[in-house]
Amino acid sequence: MALSTNQAHALVVPCSAQGHINPMLQFSKRLVSKGIWVTLAITVHLAKSMHMDPSGSIEIETISDGYDNGGVESMEAYHRSLTVVGSQTLRSLIKRLDESGKPVQAVIYDGFIPWALDVAKECGKLGVVFFTQTCAVNNIYYHYKKGLVELPLKGPRVSFPGLPPLEPSETPSFVNDPGSYPAIHDWVLSQFSNVEKADYYLVNTFYELEKEVVDWMWKNLWPIKTIGPTVPSAYTDKRLEDDKEYTLNLSKPNIEACARWLSRKRPRSVVYVSFGSIADLKPEQMAELAAALDQNRSRYSFLWIVRESERSKLPPEFLAGPEEESGLILTWCSQLEVLNHDSIGCFITHCGLGSTLEAISLGVPLVAVPQWSDQPTNAKFIEDVWRVGVRARPSNKTGIIDKGEFERCMEEVMEGEKGKAIKENAKKWKDLAREAVDKGGDSDKNIELVASLLSCQHATIRQK
Repeated sequence: MALSTNQAHALVVPCSAQGHINPMLQFSKRLVSKGIWVTLAITVHLAKSMHMDPSGSIEIETISDGYDNGGVESMEAYHRSLTVVGSQTLRSLIKRLDESGKPVQAVIYDGFIPWALDVAKECGKLGVVFFTQTCAVNNIYYHYKKGLVELPLKGPRVSFPGLPPLEPSETPSFVNDPGSYPAIHDWVLSQFSNVEKADYYLVNTFYELEKEVVDWMWKNLWPIKTIGPTVPSAYTDKRLEDDKEYTLNLSKPNIEACARWLSRKRPRSVVYVSFGSIADLKPEQMAELAAALDQNRSRYSFLWIVRESERSKLPPEFLAGPEEESGLILTWCSQLEVLNHDSIGCFITHCGLGSTLEAISLGVPLVAVPQWSDQPTNAKFIEDVWRVGVRARPSNKTGIIDKGEFERCMEEVMEGEKGKAIKENAKKWKDLAREAVDKGGDSDKNIELVASLLSCQHATIRQK
Protein backbone atom coordinates (compact mmCIF):
# COMPACT_ATOMS: atom_id res chain seq x y z
CA MET A 1 0.00 0.00 0.00
CA ALA A 2 1.12 3.55 -0.67
CA LEU A 3 0.20 6.68 1.19
CA SER A 4 -2.25 8.79 -0.81
CA THR A 5 -1.63 12.53 -0.92
CA ASN A 6 -5.19 12.91 0.37
CA GLN A 7 -4.61 10.76 3.45
CA ALA A 8 -3.73 12.05 6.88
CA HIS A 9 -0.88 10.20 8.58
CA ALA A 10 -0.83 9.24 12.28
CA LEU A 11 2.28 7.93 14.01
CA VAL A 12 1.25 5.64 16.88
CA VAL A 13 3.82 5.03 19.63
CA PRO A 14 2.95 2.41 22.29
CA CYS A 15 4.86 1.43 25.40
CA SER A 16 6.68 -1.89 24.92
CA ALA A 17 4.34 -4.24 26.77
CA GLN A 18 1.64 -6.53 25.36
CA GLY A 19 -1.10 -4.85 27.39
CA HIS A 20 -0.16 -1.49 25.90
CA ILE A 21 0.57 -2.57 22.33
CA ASN A 22 -2.71 -4.44 21.83
CA PRO A 23 -5.15 -1.58 22.50
CA MET A 24 -3.13 0.95 20.51
CA LEU A 25 -2.80 -1.45 17.59
CA GLN A 26 -6.53 -2.17 17.62
CA PHE A 27 -7.32 1.55 17.73
CA SER A 28 -4.95 2.00 14.79
CA LYS A 29 -6.95 -0.55 12.78
CA ARG A 30 -10.10 1.44 13.46
CA LEU A 31 -8.36 4.63 12.27
CA VAL A 32 -7.28 2.87 9.07
CA SER A 33 -10.90 1.88 8.47
CA LYS A 34 -11.74 5.61 8.64
CA GLY A 35 -9.24 6.45 5.91
CA ILE A 36 -6.19 7.38 8.02
CA TRP A 37 -2.70 6.10 7.18
CA VAL A 38 -1.12 4.69 10.34
CA THR A 39 2.48 3.91 11.17
CA LEU A 40 3.15 1.98 14.37
CA ALA A 41 6.52 2.75 15.96
CA ILE A 42 7.85 -0.02 18.21
CA THR A 43 11.30 -0.57 19.67
CA VAL A 44 13.98 -2.45 17.76
CA HIS A 45 14.14 -5.14 20.44
CA LEU A 46 10.38 -5.58 20.37
CA ALA A 47 10.35 -5.89 16.59
CA LYS A 48 12.89 -8.72 16.89
CA SER A 49 10.90 -10.47 19.62
CA MET A 50 7.32 -10.29 18.40
CA HIS A 51 5.36 -12.56 16.12
CA MET A 52 4.04 -10.21 13.45
CA ASP A 53 1.48 -10.58 10.68
CA PRO A 54 3.24 -9.13 7.60
CA SER A 55 -0.04 -8.76 5.70
CA GLY A 56 -1.47 -6.12 8.02
CA SER A 57 -2.72 -2.71 6.91
CA ILE A 58 -0.46 -0.81 9.31
CA GLU A 59 3.11 0.13 8.51
CA ILE A 60 5.73 -0.80 11.14
CA GLU A 61 8.72 1.41 11.94
CA THR A 62 11.21 1.18 14.79
CA ILE A 63 12.69 3.48 17.39
CA SER A 64 15.30 2.55 19.98
CA ASP A 65 15.07 2.29 23.75
CA GLY A 66 18.85 1.93 24.00
CA TYR A 67 18.58 -1.82 24.49
CA ASP A 68 18.21 -3.11 20.95
CA ASN A 69 19.64 -6.50 21.97
CA GLY A 70 18.02 -6.67 25.41
CA GLY A 71 20.11 -6.83 28.57
CA VAL A 72 18.18 -4.32 30.71
CA GLU A 73 19.89 -4.11 34.11
CA SER A 74 17.15 -2.28 36.02
CA MET A 75 13.81 -0.56 35.55
CA GLU A 76 15.37 2.78 36.51
CA ALA A 77 18.08 2.42 33.86
CA TYR A 78 15.55 1.36 31.24
CA HIS A 79 13.27 4.32 31.92
CA ARG A 80 16.17 6.78 31.66
CA SER A 81 17.44 5.22 28.44
CA LEU A 82 13.97 5.02 26.89
CA THR A 83 13.39 8.70 27.60
CA VAL A 84 16.72 9.88 26.13
CA VAL A 85 17.27 7.44 23.26
CA GLY A 86 13.56 7.08 22.54
CA SER A 87 13.19 10.85 22.16
CA GLN A 88 16.17 11.05 19.83
CA THR A 89 15.11 8.20 17.59
CA LEU A 90 11.43 9.26 17.51
CA ARG A 91 12.52 12.75 16.44
CA SER A 92 14.64 11.20 13.68
CA LEU A 93 11.79 8.95 12.57
CA ILE A 94 9.36 11.87 12.26
CA LYS A 95 11.94 13.84 10.25
CA ARG A 96 12.55 10.88 7.94
CA LEU A 97 8.84 10.28 7.38
CA ASP A 98 8.25 13.99 6.68
CA GLU A 99 11.10 14.09 4.17
CA SER A 100 10.06 10.86 2.44
CA GLY A 101 6.70 12.19 1.33
CA LYS A 102 4.80 10.68 4.27
CA PRO A 103 4.44 13.72 6.55
CA VAL A 104 3.03 12.98 9.98
CA GLN A 105 0.07 15.05 11.19
CA ALA A 106 -0.20 13.61 14.70
CA VAL A 107 1.72 11.53 17.20
CA ILE A 108 -0.65 9.29 19.15
CA TYR A 109 1.39 8.21 22.14
CA ASP A 110 0.98 5.92 25.13
CA GLY A 111 0.51 7.93 28.32
CA PHE A 112 3.41 5.96 29.82
CA ILE A 113 5.87 7.70 27.48
CA PRO A 114 5.10 11.42 27.99
CA TRP A 115 8.38 12.42 26.32
CA ALA A 116 6.71 11.51 23.02
CA LEU A 117 4.40 14.49 23.50
CA ASP A 118 7.40 16.79 23.92
CA VAL A 119 8.91 15.42 20.70
CA ALA A 120 5.61 15.86 18.84
CA LYS A 121 5.40 19.50 19.88
CA GLU A 122 9.03 20.15 18.96
CA CYS A 123 8.31 18.75 15.51
CA GLY A 124 5.13 20.82 15.08
CA LYS A 125 2.76 17.84 15.27
CA LEU A 126 -0.48 17.27 17.11
CA GLY A 127 0.05 15.32 20.32
CA VAL A 128 -2.68 12.81 21.22
CA VAL A 129 -2.40 10.93 24.50
CA PHE A 130 -3.76 7.37 24.64
CA PHE A 131 -4.51 6.07 28.14
CA THR A 132 -4.42 2.29 28.57
CA GLN A 133 -6.14 2.48 31.99
CA THR A 134 -9.78 3.10 32.83
CA CYS A 135 -11.03 6.62 33.42
CA ALA A 136 -11.52 5.68 37.07
CA VAL A 137 -7.83 4.83 37.44
CA ASN A 138 -6.71 7.90 35.49
CA ASN A 139 -8.82 10.05 37.77
CA ILE A 140 -7.25 8.56 40.90
CA TYR A 141 -3.70 8.89 39.52
CA TYR A 142 -4.33 12.49 38.48
CA HIS A 143 -5.52 13.48 41.95
CA TYR A 144 -2.57 11.68 43.51
CA LYS A 145 -0.02 13.23 41.14
CA LYS A 146 -1.38 16.74 41.76
CA GLY A 147 -1.36 16.33 45.55
CA LEU A 148 -5.16 16.47 45.76
CA VAL A 149 -5.44 13.41 47.98
CA GLU A 150 -3.90 13.09 51.44
CA LEU A 151 -1.37 10.32 51.91
CA PRO A 152 -1.17 7.89 53.47
CA LEU A 153 -4.81 7.10 52.77
CA LYS A 154 -6.73 7.25 56.03
CA GLY A 155 -10.03 5.89 57.25
CA PRO A 156 -12.20 3.08 55.93
CA ARG A 157 -13.13 4.96 52.74
CA VAL A 158 -11.53 7.47 50.39
CA SER A 159 -13.45 9.66 47.94
CA PHE A 160 -12.64 10.76 44.40
CA PRO A 161 -15.05 12.78 42.24
CA GLY A 162 -17.06 10.71 39.82
CA LEU A 163 -16.25 7.45 41.64
CA PRO A 164 -17.96 5.37 44.33
CA PRO A 165 -16.32 5.43 47.79
CA LEU A 166 -13.25 3.19 47.79
CA GLU A 167 -11.45 1.30 50.50
CA PRO A 168 -7.74 2.19 50.47
CA SER A 169 -6.99 -1.35 49.25
CA GLU A 170 -9.30 -0.73 46.28
CA THR A 171 -7.13 2.07 44.94
CA PRO A 172 -4.17 1.30 42.64
CA SER A 173 -1.26 -0.24 44.52
CA PHE A 174 0.97 2.75 43.75
CA VAL A 175 -1.48 4.99 45.63
CA ASN A 176 -2.29 2.67 48.52
CA ASP A 177 1.37 1.67 48.95
CA PRO A 178 3.56 4.33 47.27
CA GLY A 179 6.75 2.65 48.46
CA SER A 180 6.11 -0.47 46.41
CA TYR A 181 8.04 -0.68 43.14
CA PRO A 182 9.37 2.93 43.34
CA ALA A 183 10.73 3.00 39.78
CA ILE A 184 7.40 1.85 38.30
CA HIS A 185 5.52 4.16 40.68
CA ASP A 186 7.34 7.17 39.23
CA TRP A 187 6.85 5.92 35.69
CA VAL A 188 3.10 5.48 36.17
CA LEU A 189 2.70 8.99 37.57
CA SER A 190 4.82 10.50 34.79
CA GLN A 191 1.77 10.06 32.54
CA PHE A 192 0.44 13.26 34.03
CA SER A 193 3.66 15.30 34.02
CA ASN A 194 2.80 17.23 30.84
CA VAL A 195 -0.62 15.88 29.88
CA GLU A 196 -2.21 19.35 29.81
CA LYS A 197 -0.17 20.06 26.65
CA ALA A 198 -1.88 17.28 24.69
CA ASP A 199 -4.27 18.25 21.89
CA TYR A 200 -6.62 15.29 22.33
CA TYR A 201 -7.25 12.64 25.01
CA LEU A 202 -8.22 9.04 24.24
CA VAL A 203 -9.12 6.33 26.76
CA ASN A 204 -9.49 2.58 26.22
CA THR A 205 -12.96 2.26 27.72
CA PHE A 206 -16.50 2.90 26.55
CA TYR A 207 -18.90 5.55 27.74
CA GLU A 208 -21.63 3.38 29.25
CA LEU A 209 -19.05 1.45 31.28
CA GLU A 210 -17.80 4.59 33.09
CA LYS A 211 -20.19 7.40 32.25
CA GLU A 212 -20.15 9.08 35.68
CA VAL A 213 -16.38 9.50 35.81
CA VAL A 214 -16.16 10.21 32.06
CA ASP A 215 -18.63 13.07 32.47
CA TRP A 216 -16.77 14.46 35.50
CA MET A 217 -13.37 14.33 33.80
CA TRP A 218 -14.72 15.85 30.59
CA LYS A 219 -16.17 18.80 32.50
CA ASN A 220 -13.33 19.30 34.99
CA LEU A 221 -10.09 18.00 33.46
CA TRP A 222 -9.84 17.25 29.73
CA PRO A 223 -12.24 16.62 26.82
CA ILE A 224 -11.57 12.88 26.85
CA LYS A 225 -12.81 10.58 24.12
CA THR A 226 -13.67 6.97 24.88
CA ILE A 227 -12.64 4.72 21.98
CA GLY A 228 -12.94 1.19 23.38
CA PRO A 229 -13.23 -1.61 23.91
CA THR A 230 -10.18 -2.18 21.70
CA VAL A 231 -10.99 -5.82 20.99
CA PRO A 232 -10.67 -7.23 17.45
CA SER A 233 -13.78 -6.51 15.43
CA ALA A 234 -14.51 -10.19 14.83
CA TYR A 235 -15.53 -10.44 18.49
CA THR A 236 -17.65 -7.27 18.67
CA ASP A 237 -19.21 -5.41 15.70
CA LYS A 238 -17.70 -7.61 12.94
CA ARG A 239 -17.34 -4.59 10.60
CA LEU A 240 -13.57 -4.89 10.02
CA GLU A 241 -13.37 -7.95 7.81
CA ASP A 242 -9.74 -8.96 8.51
CA ASP A 243 -9.59 -7.92 12.17
CA LYS A 244 -9.64 -11.31 13.87
CA GLU A 245 -6.63 -11.09 16.21
CA TYR A 246 -4.15 -8.66 17.74
CA THR A 247 -1.53 -9.24 14.96
CA LEU A 248 1.51 -8.55 17.20
CA ASN A 249 2.22 -11.04 19.98
CA LEU A 250 5.10 -11.49 22.39
CA SER A 251 4.22 -15.18 22.79
CA LYS A 252 3.06 -17.73 20.24
CA PRO A 253 -0.21 -19.32 21.33
CA ASN A 254 -0.84 -23.06 21.24
CA ILE A 255 -4.10 -22.76 19.34
CA GLU A 256 -4.57 -26.32 18.08
CA ALA A 257 -4.15 -28.18 21.40
CA CYS A 258 -6.38 -25.68 23.15
CA ALA A 259 -9.16 -25.81 20.55
CA ARG A 260 -9.22 -29.62 20.46
CA TRP A 261 -9.43 -29.85 24.22
CA LEU A 262 -12.20 -27.24 24.55
CA SER A 263 -14.25 -28.86 21.79
CA ARG A 264 -14.81 -31.87 24.04
CA LYS A 265 -16.28 -29.81 26.91
CA ARG A 266 -19.89 -29.06 27.82
CA PRO A 267 -21.16 -25.47 27.51
CA ARG A 268 -20.21 -23.25 30.47
CA SER A 269 -18.33 -26.07 32.20
CA VAL A 270 -14.72 -24.84 32.05
CA VAL A 271 -12.92 -22.51 34.44
CA TYR A 272 -10.32 -20.51 32.51
CA VAL A 273 -7.37 -19.22 34.57
CA SER A 274 -4.75 -16.70 33.47
CA PHE A 275 -2.78 -14.02 35.30
CA GLY A 276 -1.35 -12.28 32.26
CA SER A 277 2.20 -11.80 31.07
CA ILE A 278 3.72 -10.09 34.13
CA ALA A 279 2.10 -11.11 37.44
CA ASP A 280 4.09 -13.55 39.60
CA LEU A 281 2.14 -15.59 42.14
CA LYS A 282 3.76 -16.96 45.28
CA PRO A 283 4.22 -20.75 45.30
CA GLU A 284 1.81 -20.93 48.25
CA GLN A 285 -0.83 -19.12 46.19
CA MET A 286 -0.30 -21.41 43.22
CA ALA A 287 -0.71 -24.41 45.54
CA GLU A 288 -4.04 -23.17 46.95
CA LEU A 289 -5.45 -22.49 43.50
CA ALA A 290 -4.21 -25.85 42.23
CA ALA A 291 -5.86 -27.58 45.19
CA ALA A 292 -9.18 -25.85 44.49
CA LEU A 293 -9.10 -26.78 40.81
CA ASP A 294 -7.99 -30.34 41.59
CA GLN A 295 -10.67 -30.88 44.23
CA ASN A 296 -13.43 -29.79 41.83
CA ARG A 297 -12.43 -31.68 38.67
CA SER A 298 -15.69 -33.63 38.78
CA ARG A 299 -17.69 -30.37 38.68
CA TYR A 300 -15.61 -28.08 36.46
CA SER A 301 -12.84 -28.71 33.98
CA PHE A 302 -10.10 -26.09 33.92
CA LEU A 303 -7.75 -24.49 31.43
CA TRP A 304 -4.85 -22.79 33.22
CA ILE A 305 -2.28 -20.62 31.47
CA VAL A 306 1.02 -20.86 33.37
CA ARG A 307 4.04 -19.10 31.91
CA GLU A 308 7.20 -21.19 31.62
CA SER A 309 8.84 -19.08 34.33
CA GLU A 310 5.99 -19.96 36.72
CA ARG A 311 5.65 -23.71 36.12
CA SER A 312 8.13 -24.67 38.84
CA LYS A 313 5.69 -23.23 41.40
CA LEU A 314 3.05 -25.86 40.60
CA PRO A 315 2.75 -28.78 43.03
CA PRO A 316 4.65 -31.73 41.47
CA GLU A 317 1.68 -34.07 41.84
CA PHE A 318 -0.66 -31.69 39.99
CA LEU A 319 -1.56 -33.25 36.62
CA ALA A 320 -2.99 -31.35 33.70
CA GLY A 321 -2.21 -32.16 30.08
CA PRO A 322 -3.90 -32.97 26.76
CA GLU A 323 -4.58 -36.48 28.03
CA GLU A 324 -6.21 -35.13 31.18
CA GLU A 325 -9.85 -34.52 30.27
CA SER A 326 -10.49 -32.58 33.47
CA GLY A 327 -7.62 -30.12 33.22
CA LEU A 328 -5.18 -28.57 30.76
CA ILE A 329 -2.15 -26.37 31.49
CA LEU A 330 -0.55 -24.39 28.65
CA THR A 331 2.16 -21.72 28.62
CA TRP A 332 0.08 -19.43 26.41
CA CYS A 333 -3.07 -19.41 24.30
CA SER A 334 -5.22 -17.17 22.14
CA GLN A 335 -7.21 -15.70 25.02
CA LEU A 336 -9.89 -14.20 22.79
CA GLU A 337 -10.58 -17.56 21.16
CA VAL A 338 -10.78 -19.20 24.57
CA LEU A 339 -13.12 -16.60 26.06
CA ASN A 340 -15.29 -16.78 22.96
CA HIS A 341 -15.69 -20.55 23.28
CA ASP A 342 -19.07 -21.66 24.61
CA SER A 343 -17.43 -24.13 27.02
CA ILE A 344 -16.05 -21.30 29.21
CA GLY A 345 -18.07 -20.71 32.37
CA CYS A 346 -15.86 -18.20 34.16
CA PHE A 347 -12.46 -16.54 34.03
CA ILE A 348 -10.15 -16.37 37.07
CA THR A 349 -8.15 -13.25 36.23
CA HIS A 350 -5.58 -10.80 37.58
CA CYS A 351 -7.88 -7.99 36.38
CA GLY A 352 -5.53 -6.32 33.94
CA LEU A 353 -7.62 -3.95 31.84
CA GLY A 354 -7.00 -5.86 28.61
CA SER A 355 -8.26 -9.14 30.07
CA THR A 356 -11.13 -7.37 31.83
CA LEU A 357 -12.36 -5.67 28.66
CA GLU A 358 -12.03 -8.89 26.68
CA ALA A 359 -14.18 -10.75 29.20
CA ILE A 360 -16.75 -7.93 29.30
CA SER A 361 -16.86 -7.78 25.49
CA LEU A 362 -17.45 -11.53 25.29
CA GLY A 363 -19.87 -11.79 28.22
CA VAL A 364 -17.71 -14.03 30.44
CA PRO A 365 -18.21 -13.86 34.25
CA LEU A 366 -15.10 -13.16 36.31
CA VAL A 367 -13.40 -14.25 39.50
CA ALA A 368 -11.17 -11.30 40.35
CA VAL A 369 -7.72 -11.97 41.81
CA PRO A 370 -5.97 -8.57 41.53
CA GLN A 371 -2.23 -8.46 42.06
CA TRP A 372 -1.00 -4.86 41.80
CA SER A 373 -1.08 -1.60 39.81
CA ASP A 374 -4.60 -0.68 38.59
CA GLN A 375 -5.94 -4.20 39.17
CA PRO A 376 -7.46 -3.66 42.66
CA THR A 377 -9.56 -0.81 41.27
CA ASN A 378 -10.63 -2.86 38.27
CA ALA A 379 -11.61 -5.68 40.66
CA LYS A 380 -13.75 -3.28 42.70
CA PHE A 381 -15.65 -2.26 39.57
CA ILE A 382 -15.98 -5.87 38.39
CA GLU A 383 -17.78 -6.87 41.58
CA ASP A 384 -19.58 -3.77 42.87
CA VAL A 385 -20.17 -1.47 39.88
CA TRP A 386 -20.44 -3.59 36.73
CA ARG A 387 -21.48 -6.68 38.75
CA VAL A 388 -19.95 -9.16 36.34
CA GLY A 389 -18.01 -11.20 38.87
CA VAL A 390 -16.83 -11.72 42.44
CA ARG A 391 -13.56 -10.97 44.20
CA ALA A 392 -11.52 -13.72 45.82
CA ARG A 393 -10.50 -12.38 49.24
CA PRO A 394 -7.08 -13.17 50.72
CA SER A 395 -6.69 -14.28 54.34
CA ASN A 396 -5.99 -11.43 56.77
CA LYS A 397 -3.31 -13.60 58.40
CA THR A 398 -1.40 -14.93 55.41
CA GLY A 399 -2.34 -12.62 52.56
CA ILE A 400 -3.03 -15.77 50.52
CA ILE A 401 -6.36 -16.71 48.92
CA ASP A 402 -7.02 -20.17 50.27
CA LYS A 403 -8.54 -23.19 48.55
CA GLY A 404 -11.94 -22.70 50.17
CA GLU A 405 -12.21 -19.11 48.99
CA PHE A 406 -11.47 -20.11 45.41
CA GLU A 407 -14.10 -22.83 45.67
CA ARG A 408 -16.64 -20.34 47.03
CA CYS A 409 -16.01 -17.95 44.16
CA MET A 410 -16.19 -20.59 41.44
CA GLU A 411 -19.41 -22.01 42.82
CA GLU A 412 -20.98 -18.57 43.25
CA VAL A 413 -20.24 -17.58 39.66
CA MET A 414 -20.86 -20.93 37.99
CA GLU A 415 -23.86 -22.20 39.97
CA GLY A 416 -25.15 -19.86 42.65
CA GLU A 417 -28.12 -17.49 42.68
CA LYS A 418 -25.73 -14.56 42.50
CA GLY A 419 -24.24 -16.23 39.45
CA LYS A 420 -27.53 -15.85 37.57
CA ALA A 421 -27.47 -12.08 38.07
CA ILE A 422 -23.78 -11.98 37.14
CA LYS A 423 -24.48 -13.83 33.89
CA GLU A 424 -27.33 -11.42 33.07
CA ASN A 425 -25.09 -8.43 33.70
CA ALA A 426 -22.30 -10.00 31.64
CA LYS A 427 -24.74 -10.31 28.73
CA LYS A 428 -25.84 -6.69 29.17
CA TRP A 429 -22.28 -5.33 29.10
CA LYS A 430 -21.39 -7.54 26.14
CA ASP A 431 -24.21 -5.94 24.16
CA LEU A 432 -23.23 -2.42 25.27
CA ALA A 433 -19.58 -3.04 24.36
CA ARG A 434 -20.61 -4.12 20.87
CA GLU A 435 -22.91 -1.13 20.48
CA ALA A 436 -20.12 1.26 21.49
CA VAL A 437 -17.87 0.28 18.56
CA ASP A 438 -20.62 -0.51 16.08
CA LYS A 439 -21.66 2.09 13.50
CA GLY A 440 -22.97 5.18 15.28
CA GLY A 441 -21.93 4.01 18.75
CA ASP A 442 -20.19 6.39 21.16
CA SER A 443 -16.71 4.98 20.58
CA ASP A 444 -17.23 4.73 16.83
CA LYS A 445 -18.29 8.39 16.67
CA ASN A 446 -15.26 9.41 18.73
CA ILE A 447 -12.90 7.51 16.42
CA GLU A 448 -14.64 9.12 13.47
CA LEU A 449 -14.07 12.51 15.09
CA VAL A 450 -10.37 11.82 15.60
CA ALA A 451 -10.06 10.78 11.95
CA SER A 452 -11.84 13.94 10.84
CA LEU A 453 -9.61 16.15 12.96
CA LEU A 454 -6.49 14.52 11.53
CA SER A 455 -7.83 14.89 7.99
CA CYS A 456 -8.57 18.57 8.60
CA GLN A 457 -5.05 19.07 9.93
CA HIS A 458 -3.67 17.36 6.83
CA ALA A 459 -5.79 19.51 4.51
CA THR A 460 -4.75 22.70 6.30
CA ILE A 461 -1.05 21.86 5.96
CA ARG A 462 -1.43 21.02 2.25
CA GLN A 463 -3.03 24.40 1.57
CA LYS A 464 -0.11 26.33 3.10
